[in-house]
Amino acid sequence: MTFPHPADRGGDRRLTFERFAEAASRFTSSPLFFLFCLALVTWMAIVHVAGLGTDWQVLAGDCMTAVTLLLLALLKNAELRAERAVQRKLDAIAAALLEAQEGSAGKAHDDLRAAIRIEDEI
Repeated sequence: MTFPHPADRGGDRRLTFERFAEAASRFTSSPLFFLFCLALVTWMAIVHVAGLGTDWQVLAGDCMTAVTLLLLALLKNAELRAERAVQRKLDAIAAALLEAQEGSAGKAHDDLRAAIRIEDEI
């Protein structure tokens, strides 16, 4: 079973998950999220240093694991979208260069213009 590339899902329109992943990516690169992670790590350290019960240590570890798995999924989604955007740009550049070499500006030239703005869409 294979899944379609994130850039190919839903055609030209952006799906709800893609919009969510982009917003989450912006949030996770913010100072506020860094402070949240710092607080989470500090809480985990305090739980271990204070020698609180095993339940608290497991809870702290589970929270760290959950945040890590969510970030991994978001990172992979962003990586795949960026990879596809770069590939589409390279394809458009190659096609436009070929058209220019042949002396005619046509569809590839328009595709190149569209590809230059592709990161706004993905």
